[in-house]
Amino acid sequence: MHPIEALVVPLGLSLRKRRPDGNAGLGNDPDLAGPQHIRLTSPSFEEGGTIPKRHCGQLIGQDISPALAWSPLPRQTKSALLVVEDLDALRARPGIQTIVAFVPNPAGLAEGALQPGNRALQFMAPGDRYNGPRPLPGHGIHRYRFHLSAVDLQIDLARFAGPDLLLAALAGHVLASGALTGKRSA
Repeated sequence: MHPIEALVVPLGLSLRKRRPDGNAGLGNDPDLAGPQHIRLTSPSFEEGGTIPKRHCGQLIGQDISPALAWSPLPRQTKSALLVVEDLDALRARPGIQTIVAFVPNPAGLAEGALQPGNRALQFMAPGDRYNGPRPLPGHGIHRYRFHLSAVDLQIDLARFAGPDLLLAALAGHVLASGALTGKRSA
């Protein structure tokens, strides 16, 4: 454990039972649900498994995005939207780690692909980059959901001031969706 982390462990322990409603996250919003299912997987961790350090945020890992693979997307897919959420963040709703839109490659995303400067990606704040898992030390295990939606239109994230406006614009345009959930503690 990093020395800075040791200073906040008592805070994490005192807030251990404070968790948001995991169902209130973007990944459960009906506007991101599609009629078809996407099987989302990663060679780095299994559904419900531990996310390796290298894919975690500061003071834990290197913030390298995991490789992701998915089952075939519907033919009409023009864009994919990936939302990564901390289902156990210290907020009223799950915390948004990353929102990124891209033209999907049938082979998936390679490890480390979600980085600034990759012109094939459009990030929405926070940070305009992949933000790996980084739970509060002492708070316990956090669940991180990677939610992928296949959309029948081109997504321009720069047009949206926030996630709620994006969701409203995607209503009725999501063809398929799927999720992969991993866990991590500090």
